[in-house]
Amino acid sequence: MEENREAGRAAGPRRLPLLMPTLMIALTVVTGVVEAVSLLALGPVFTAMQTGNVLFLAFGAARVGNLPALAAAVSLAAFVLGVVCGARLEALAEARGKRWFITGLIVESGLIVAAAAAGWGLVPHYGSPTDRHLTVSAILALAMGLRNTTILRANLPGVPTTLVTRSMTAFLGGAAMGRGNVFGFGTSRWALRGLSVLAMFAGGFLGALLVRAGWTVNWLLLPTAAVVLVVGLSYRAEPRLHTDQTSGREGPA
Repeated sequence: MEENREAGRAAGPRRLPLLMPTLMIALTVVTGVVEAVSLLALGPVFTAMQTGNVLFLAFGAARVGNLPALAAAVSLAAFVLGVVCGARLEALAEARGKRWFITGLIVESGLIVAAAAAGWGLVPHYGSPTDRHLTVSAILALAMGLRNTTILRANLPGVPTTLVTRSMTAFLGGAAMGRGNVFGFGTSRWALRGLSVLAMFAGGFLGALLVRAGWTVNWLLLPTAAVVLVVGLSYRAEPRLHTDQTSGREGPA
């Protein structure tokens, strides 16, 4: 393992597999759908973008706005558990020579299926979530915590898949400043940031339309689980990824 890491450092900056940006964009679309389901069918509550839940808790503690602090607390706790379990799972997979990126996405897909099973036949409901709504959102938050761990380890700049604020800032900042600036205007990375914003919008828009059409929670979530599984399996032909614990960088094994 150490020899592989030293070889990765000696080779200089890592080169990402060509397929990786496409897979990350697909996962960003999934996040948009999942958050549409969480906010419009289960909550309002966030499962991937936990900044919103932290603020919901803050507003609830101040007793202003009549926001559902319980749902936010449950989601945040499940997300934390997902991050911790995901980090340990993927570190263990890597230590055993397994493909942790694929492992993480397969487990995430399984958790989304579990959320769909828990919400089987559950009609979308906004406001005052029931115990079943809270259960589904907790399982989704667990999956999104694992996702954040996976994406942080993969470390593809500009496409975090669960949050597009920085990508939007870099994309718009680059467009405003033009070439030769720190935002990399005109480069493939700059274009990828714009695509990630569009992907999040597309996923949210699609999810909202399906909620409005009256799809039950299970049918809202099962297609997203399938997409995550396909993304994970699609990476099988690509180079292995490993985490360089010493330098904090990622590289090909």
